[in-house]
Amino acid sequence: MALIATLCVLGFAAASSVQTKARILIHVTHGPEQPTRAALAFLVARTAIDEGHAVTLFLAGDAVQLIRDPVLDNLVGLGTGKLRELYDGIVKGGGRFYLSGMSSSARGVSAADLKGKPAEFAQPAVLVRLSLEHDRLFTY
Repeated sequence: MALIATLCVLGFAAASSVQTKARILIHVTHGPEQPTRAALAFLVARTAIDEGHAVTLFLAGDAVQLIRDPVLDNLVGLGTGKLRELYDGIVKGGGRFYLSGMSSSARGVSAADLKGKPAEFAQPAVLVRLSLEHDRLFTY
């Protein structure tokens, strides 16, 4: 009987020490005009990935410009790091990017800017769907 109780306690302790992987959606609306805020969104995304969570970013408004290579290569946030390094960490960790199609069109972001990246254009309905599918939502 004591053996059964011990096994039950050990099983409970092992089960409670397993951390559940969360699905996190980060909605970014600030772009190169707010470099620190934009880089902060990517820093939080990379940090969540480093902690084992699944991360999706939805870029809208001026944030769609962040996917362009010249912006990725040159944007540095004050105290938040280089956007390219953060982006590379997000991609390496399996992060996905959705870009507002309407915002992209209005700012000249094209399919060529997405080539070779885990990114796709999406409409507002996709943002709504993603928000309901994820456990947490951050907005920057």
